[in-house]
Amino acid sequence: MAENKKIRFAVVGCGHIGKCHVEMIYGNAESELVALCDEKPQSELGIENYGVNFFQSIEELLFADLNLDVINICTPNGLHADQASLVLDKGIHVVIEKPIGLSTEKCQKVIDKSVANGKHVFAVMQNRYSPPSIWIKEVIEQKILGNIFMVQLNCYWNRDSRYYKVGGWKGTQELDGGTLYTQFSHFIDIMYWLFGDIENIQGRFSDFMHKDSTDFEDSGIVSFDFKLGGMGSLNYSTAIATQNLESSITIIGENGSVKIGGQYMNEVEICNIEGYKMPKLPDANPPNDYGKYKGSAANHHYIIQNVIDTLKGRTNVTTNAEEGLKVVDIIERIYQKR
Repeated sequence: MAENKKIRFAVVGCGHIGKCHVEMIYGNAESELVALCDEKPQSELGIENYGVNFFQSIEELLFADLNLDVINICTPNGLHADQASLVLDKGIHVVIEKPIGLSTEKCQKVIDKSVANGKHVFAVMQNRYSPPSIWIKEVIEQKILGNIFMVQLNCYWNRDSRYYKVGGWKGTQELDGGTLYTQFSHFIDIMYWLFGDIENIQGRFSDFMHKDSTDFEDSGIVSFDFKLGGMGSLNYSTAIATQNLESSITIIGENGSVKIGGQYMNEVEICNIEGYKMPKLPDANPPNDYGKYKGSAANHHYIIQNVIDTLKGRTNVTTNAEEGLKVVDIIERIYQKR
């Protein structure tokens, strides 16, 4: 693709995360927002007038033949894989919000379509771009911690009636899929990215606060072994009162210990490694044009830039479809223990 060509984007799904994608595209000098798509009328979406084409179905968008380079899928989880497959069959690259599907079977279909049509799939796992994530990835790859003994992932968030609206898709088995898919798949991705696949899974699950608003559990305790060595646990809940508590990962290795915490795993709270001086990391939420987006949502501009850089031959896809499938595979195997 020509270096001076703007990458032409459309966004399907104009809810909160879709609006985030729109702003990141609109604010990038190398991209062009060409179209928006949502089943609701444009007047009900509360989106700015970007002066672009608007459609109420993905089929209408694809039929319009707008010479698009990329379509970003920001619809409910249960629609991701099928809509991505339609986009790929049209010969258009696709960005898919997490998860890329609600089953490994559907994820594999997306991969097969990508290969058959020679188009990229970008799985949105923007937590990989946070400074603590980049730093700990280097620490693990350089074996600074030595052999890994234990890993504990804690994810404690608030999701109450302000989030689960009556008649909405969130909380439904068909379109939401479960707490691990919608709330915590980013952190399972970080764990997999750092330590690889898991086995010997055991789990306990409960629904403390959401029996009337969701089709699935709101809390779980999961233990497992890493195939590469060491053991791990995942403790999660959306039954936290009032506000988010934390998303953290604690790593115990033969040479020391690390804990990365904060609401979005965005702060290095402990770094105690023998003979190692931790470098000063950049701010996890630096001031920028996207200041209203907090936590991991503040990293979406990195996703858009990775799409542009990949299509222009400067780099490779940060999180590809195979990695997106692996996260779904891990969640699927955890949920088999319910």
